[in-house]
Amino acid sequence: MAQFSVHEAKTNLSKLIADALAGGEVVIARGKVPAVRLVPVEPVGRRRFGALKGQIALDPGFADPLPEEELAGWTLG
Repeated sequence: MAQFSVHEAKTNLSKLIADALAGGEVVIARGKVPAVRLVPVEPVGRRRFGALKGQIALDPGFADPLPEEELAGWTLG
């Protein structure tokens, strides 16, 4: 575990980022008290079209016209 002061971290930020990305443990301390740990961000997964295919079902009457009493509640303008 490598521990650096805030001043050292500001001066060597690029190197510390490279160390963290390489799997090293980088800790930034205030004085001699550890404050934060620098770790890589986990990549966010990509969206795939059709990923939920077969998992979602619509009611058979989904596209049917609304009844008149339901339509009366909407202000169409």
